This record gives sequence, C-alpha cells and structure tokens, in this order.
Amino acid sequence: MNTWANLLDMFYSQASRLVEKPFIWSKEGDLYVSKSWGEVAKEVTSLAQGLRSLGINPGDRVFLCSESRPEWFISNLAVIASGGITVPAYTTNTISDHLHILNDSGAKAAIVSTSLLADRVIAAASQTEHVKFLITIENLNSNQSSSLDIKNWQAIVDEGKDLDANIDTWVSAVNADDTAVIIYTSGTGGVPKGVMLAHKSILHNCSGARNLLSSFGLENEVFLSFLPLPHSYEYTGGQFFPISIGAEVYFAEGIEHLARNMKEARPTLMTAVPRLYESMHARIIRGVERSGGLKAKLFEIALQLGRKKIEHPGSLSLGEKILDGLVERLVRNKVRDNFGGRLKALVSGGAPLNLDIGLFFSALGLRLLQGYGQTESAPVISAN
Repeated sequence: MNTWANLLDMFYSQASRLVEKPFIWSKEGDLYVSKSWGEVAKEVTSLAQGLRSLGINPGDRVFLCSESRPEWFISNLAVIASGGITVPAYTTNTISDHLHILNDSGAKAAIVSTSLLADRVIAAASQTEHVKFLITIENLNSNQSSSLDIKNWQAIVDEGKDLDANIDTWVSAVNADDTAVIIYTSGTGGVPKGVMLAHKSILHNCSGARNLLSSFGLENEVFLSFLPLPHSYEYTGGQFFPISIGAEVYFAEGIEHLARNMKEARPTLMTAVPRLYESMHARIIRGVERSGGLKAKLFEIALQLGRKKIEHPGSLSLGEKILDGLVERLVRNKVRDNFGGRLKALVSGGAPLNLDIGLFFSALGLRLLQGYGQTESAPVISAN
C-alpha cells in the first residue's frame, strides 16, 4: 500500500492518477450522475480556498450537517484541506444536540445542506458566540432569517476558484498526527462525547482494510453508501477507504430505496449494520414463502448445502455436488443478481452479527464479513 503523509495527500494523489474516472455518484431525477476525481479535486480546492478567505485557519473546527451526498465528501475534504477539523453531526440531531456539539467543539463555522436541516442548526448556532458564519448547500426559505452571517456553498466554491493560493503547501503542512475530525458518539452513556481522530489513525484503518480484502482482488471497486457519514464506521469505511483504493462511491437514496439502488449501482463492496442484514434476511424469506412450491424447495436445498460447505468443507457427496451446481445456477445466482451481481463482500459492523444471519448470506454465496471496533480506533480493530 502507498505511504501517504496525510488524508489529503492520499486524496489528491488518487485524484491526479484517476483524473477523468468517475468518483462519486448521486441521483438526479431517475438517473445516477457522476463527478470525476478531477472535478471533485477542483471543487475541494476551490472550497478550501474559499474557507481560508473567510477566516478558517489550521485547527479551526467546522460543523457539518448534511445527508449523504457529493457535497458532504467535498465539504469534509475541503475543511481538512484548509487545515481545519471537521465536526460531523447527524441529521436527526435535535437543537440541543447541535448546541452541545457546537459548544463542545468550539466550531467557528457551520455547513448545512437543506433548509429543513438549517432550521435546527440556525437555532443552535444563534445561541453561540463562536460560530462566525453558516454555509448553506441549498438555498434557504425566504422566511429563514438569522443574526448569523449566512453564505451560499456554491458561491464560495465559485469565488474560491479565483483565489490565488498554494493548496500543495497547505496539504504538506498537515502532520499525520494532526486531528482530522471530531466524531461525536451517540450519547447512549450521557451527552455525546467528541472523539478526536488523527490522519494517521484513519490511514492505518485504510491500510488494514486493504490487507484484509486484498485476497478478493481489489480493482475497479464500487461502494454503495447509505450509512450516516458522521458515524466513524461510514466516515472511514464508506469515504476514506474507497478513496484509498480509488473506488467509486454511489450515494443511496435512503433505506426505502436500497434494493433498487443496489441493482443500479451494482456495488462490489458494501458496509452495513446487522439490523440491515436482518431486514434483508426477513425480506428474502418472505419472498420465498410467497413463491412456495419448487422454488421454495430449491432455496432450502441451496441453504442446506451452502451451510454444509461452510461448516464441513469437502463433505459434499457426489450427488450433493451435482445438486449444489444446480442450485448455484437456479438460486444463488438470482439472489446475487438482486444485490447487483458483482458483490465480492458484505461487511457488518456497529453491533454483533447473529451467527445464523451470517451463515444465511454466506450459504447463498454472499460473503459476509464481521468487524469489531470503537470510535476511538477510527473505528476498526479486527475483522473476520
């Protein structure tokens, strides 16, 4: 694996190598539309220069509240490129949650995506003295007013294009031990607590993930991102790990559209939490029960033989091997097609995975890995 000095060194190195290749995809109407690595790099640089011109200096914290979308990636990278520290916040946070995080982090500025999310962020930021300005990705409603200095995201990007700054100098000035992000825990043990993650911690996670997955053949990978990016699992696994291997990232439209988005994006790697796999398991079982008859019988055979191969390798009889080849074509291939047809591995994390759920997907030919970690470890500690 390449040795990068910091996260921005990694991103710009990949962008210069992959320039015209698609990097991030988002829905516009009914179609996915891409931004290339080169396009994203230019926007990151322009926004970083715009942030510097607004007074964001090395070490300053910038609050970020947005659903998963291209501007999330670009904003996060731009804050870090400017020397700042990103403070991501969940879109489900209350005003009091936002206020706590803004005060605890001492954020100097805030970036928010929609007018709906802006209501709560503005209400919280207006109660602080240290938030100097708010940047909105989308236009606010005409009745949304505030004493805050409110700026438009695209306008800052456009203005940043004309600024004369040496981004290479800024990037090289970032030390691997510098804090890149402050991830706030869910607060199940009290108020949310900020965890400061250094560049090198996330880089080590990327290296470890690549070593783990390299046996699957990491080439032209495609991720489907739908977990919240303020969580360390997705922040690293759904953002910086894909960057580290030059992968494409599709943003899902939401859990309700996930099945459709999987067929559209055709991901090769996908990270999720056990609850999602449990939901998928239940949906597959319901579909099989509705079909009934021969289809249900073949599905049960595929599960039984698949599980036997996992638990007792090399134990299939000649007849079972022939039958296994049949259900591979008639059952497992169709199941894989519903996941896009190209999956090399599913990864589960964030909570313990039920053994039977793991065996269910593996028996159907969908490799399911389980990771263990904690936010302080950026976040993965081990995986199997």
